[in-house]
Amino acid sequence: MEHFRRPRRLRATAQVRDLVAETRLHRQQFILPMFVREGISHPVPIASMPGVVQHSTASAIEEVRALLDCGVSSVLLFGVTDHKDEDGSYACRSDFILQRTISELKDTFGDSVFVFSDLCLDEYTSHGHCGVLDAMGRVDNDRTLLRYQELAQSLASAGVDMVAPSGMMDHQVAAIREALDDMHATECGILAYSAKYASALYGPFREAVDVQIADGGDRRAYQQDYRNQREALHEVELDLAEGADMVMVKPASYYLDVLAKIRAFCPVPLTAYQVSGEYSMIISASQAGFIDRKQTIIESLTAIVRAGADNVLTYFAKEAAGWI
Repeated sequence: MEHFRRPRRLRATAQVRDLVAETRLHRQQFILPMFVREGISHPVPIASMPGVVQHSTASAIEEVRALLDCGVSSVLLFGVTDHKDEDGSYACRSDFILQRTISELKDTFGDSVFVFSDLCLDEYTSHGHCGVLDAMGRVDNDRTLLRYQELAQSLASAGVDMVAPSGMMDHQVAAIREALDDMHATECGILAYSAKYASALYGPFREAVDVQIADGGDRRAYQQDYRNQREALHEVELDLAEGADMVMVKPASYYLDVLAKIRAFCPVPLTAYQVSGEYSMIISASQAGFIDRKQTIIESLTAIVRAGADNVLTYFAKEAAGWI
């Protein structure tokens, strides 16, 4: 019988575990989603997301200042307003809260902060859908793309670094890229919501952006079915072909299998969005004393990165940055 030398068993101290860890978190991986609301002068708490607020432009600047001090330099902005109409036209105004906040953040911090902006219509439409509706009350894909193009150009004019179209319209990446190229905004990138599922985990977000879908409707006609995986891979391929600079999986924790599959072939940076429901579940369970808050947050973020995400959109960005 061939003899072999058995390896010595190391004592698994914290130092040894850190030395051989396969997955590591770092602050620059985190992107903080932020809500900016018209007509407020101070932060307004979001009841279903304890610790998260709707910001004024002034408080958003102070939040980003604190974020930079923690080593996190990227934010994704969502606009909130009471001015809503059938086709979300108010969002395209140059003096809208979203555009004003983008401009002031870039004027204040320059390239020290990387600003993403949501590009969708649900926050600004009276019916709560992500696009313009036709006479039958269905989302009109092609008319919606025209509004997305207008909004993309408005955000680029404000100085945004990258737009993030979340509406899941067919060919939205190509339409937005064409609109940006037409105004020579070649440095404005596109983070495509390529694998965005019709999930139950968006509930707290709807409160955060003050969105209700008319007549109790849903978005299953244009968001992806959570029972499907191959569909997501196909959507990523389409967005890459249309010029996406980054792609996203949303939500994150329930879709790590999708994330890993996309990582296997995707040549561009891959983002995962740890959404409002994921955040609120961790907060609620930790407040009840059922789980350890810090350990659960770090474990959840590590799992997302381990599955293949290059960066993570997370409401825990500032908190987690202080621990790593």
